[in-house]
Amino acid sequence: MAPRLRVGVLFGGRSGEHQVSVASAASVIAALDPEKYEVVPIGSTTDGRWLPGVHPGDLLASGEPQVRCLPSSAPSQETALLAPVVANDHPLGNLKEKLDVVFPVLHGPYGEDGTVQGLLELADVPYVGAGVLASAAGMDKGIMKALFRQAGLPVGPYLVFLRREWESSPEMVRRRIEEELGYPCFVKPANLGSSVGISKVHEPGEMAPAMDLAASYDRRLVVEAFIEGRELECSVLGNDEPVASLPGEIVPCEEFYSYRAKYLAGESRLLIPAPVSPEIVARIQELSIRAFKAIDCAGLARVDFFLTPQEELIVNEINTMPGFTAISMYPKLWEASGIPYNELVDRLIALALERYNDRRRSRVF
Repeated sequence: MAPRLRVGVLFGGRSGEHQVSVASAASVIAALDPEKYEVVPIGSTTDGRWLPGVHPGDLLASGEPQVRCLPSSAPSQETALLAPVVANDHPLGNLKEKLDVVFPVLHGPYGEDGTVQGLLELADVPYVGAGVLASAAGMDKGIMKALFRQAGLPVGPYLVFLRREWESSPEMVRRRIEEELGYPCFVKPANLGSSVGISKVHEPGEMAPAMDLAASYDRRLVVEAFIEGRELECSVLGNDEPVASLPGEIVPCEEFYSYRAKYLAGESRLLIPAPVSPEIVARIQELSIRAFKAIDCAGLARVDFFLTPQEELIVNEINTMPGFTAISMYPKLWEASGIPYNELVDRLIALALERYNDRRRSRVF
């Protein structure tokens, strides 16, 4: 019998998507076959402490708002396994000797943005998902859209401002938005997900609170023109030769797909597969793969679209580590496309090892 792979599952993190990450990690761990994998959960608190041995399922059951440390008097098997990997609150040391592959189930800044990916690159450990470049580009909505435009993908009108610009020259910022985008429009932090910090601005009086909210999360602010249309999503899987799933459609229970509509209200609907023509399906799949390649993504991603009443597709964004609970859109789209959740997790780990081995072919000296 082949030895089990030691899989480190990173979760939690410092972003506003901390709890989403905990839920995603619990689903991933539950799907890992114990006969094939030895799972090592590694939590990260909202204040940046790394804590091995904390199972995300325990947190979900207890309702704890963040990862808590295990009692030092009773170290777990996982804690012993990782010592002295996590030294001085940083998972460095001989990490490669302790883990065969890492699944960073982290959403948002300080996890999905290339920071953790860079850490794992330095430790020379295989990991699931996009590399440093794609993670950073996919996280920043302004950079992402610029790369999409350069690749010839259909992108809606948008503007990018610095927090300093808004705070020093709010009238100039407001005037540009009104002249180039108009109302309604959406104001977002450039680097965040799960619709945290996003506002729909209907008229001038709503602009300042929306910009201030976005600026409380990031120094880069993205303002997007309102696009009338249906919200469609497509999952992508692979490395250099990615494939796309059937698309799905989101029918929000609120005016837009806000954090509350996604996770709290429980009334938004997911239509899988999306009720669209075969021609639209093929076009979505083509654009999804092009978006994936435009930022040099790897492993997995979910690409989000608008479908206008004129049946024009607009690429909205790419998520390099989408929500991964059993009821999240990414795995559900693959389930509808013939890949069940357990097999999907297996494939992602295999893709991580494949990409690591390919990267080792490149000379560093």
